Amino acid sequence: MLVFGTQVHIVTFIFILLEASMLVFQAALYFLRPQELNRLLYLLLLFLMLFYNITGGLFPDPSIKMIPVNIQEMIAYGSGFLMASYFPYYFYQAFNLKQLRWHALYGVPLFLFLPYLIFFVIVYSINGNLNVDIRYGMIVPFAYALVLLWVMFKAIHYQNRELKNKKQYLDELFMYLAVSPWAALAFFGLVEESQLFEVLCTNTGIVAITFIYFRKMISHEHDEHRAFQEAVLKLRNRQDDFEQQAKSYGYSRRETEIVLLLCQGLTYKAIGDRLFISENTVDNTVQKIYSKTGVKSKLELIRKLGF
Repeated sequence: MLVFGTQVHIVTFIFILLEASMLVFQAALYFLRPQELNRLLYLLLLFLMLFYNITGGLFPDPSIKMIPVNIQEMIAYGSGFLMASYFPYYFYQAFNLKQLRWHALYGVPLFLFLPYLIFFVIVYSINGNLNVDIRYGMIVPFAYALVLLWVMFKAIHYQNRELKNKKQYLDELFMYLAVSPWAALAFFGLVEESQLFEVLCTNTGIVAITFIYFRKMISHEHDEHRAFQEAVLKLRNRQDDFEQQAKSYGYSRRETEIVLLLCQGLTYKAIGDRLFISENTVDNTVQKIYSKTGVKSKLELIRKLGF
């Protein structure tokens, strides 16, 4: 069943809507926390998958006159190669699998990008025979895909042996199994014969990766919230302890304010500006604080008060 008079299968369209909504949601979260590398890696994964589904679903379509059919074929296959090429880099960066570095940076361009460029762009532009180009153009990528699957499995297994983190090992292994069907596409050459099989084979793995990512994200948020609550509790306890110390040393309200700012690293001038008093007043007050506490320097004061 196709939608809107295009070549897009209804299942492909459902995956496009699902992944587009996830992309928007994750992009909004990323802009709130742009320092999170894993979210950026996942965003790029979603974007490439969305691009792959759209181009693979729409192309080739002779009714689209503005783009020649041969260019449509190049784009459709190119998006598939691009998506498959991203997986080694994603595993390398997201899980810090150092054994994948060479493959992510050099192997993929040599054994995936180069065959695509030769057979699906240059040769196809010359002979116009896509079936022949698929037959020969998929040999090296398929062989390399098998090599990549083995190398990725070894990297995951080796890292687990070093870290002994069973939960992380299972996550990585499950994600590894989720992307494995991509190698089958190169062997069967079903990209243009069965869009439904292709979509189910590729997108099911991405959905599985998404569930794993969301579970890790929720767990990370819980850990951050727990750490924040513990930090707040420690701060409250420290404030309570300080208030007790301030009373025991006989600090006035103003002296207490100055001690807190002084222990935060503010200069006399900055303290004066904050409290709307002169720098000399701050200096005199600090000397009184030293006298009451029995110290002779700021460092001794900080140590004695436990800051």
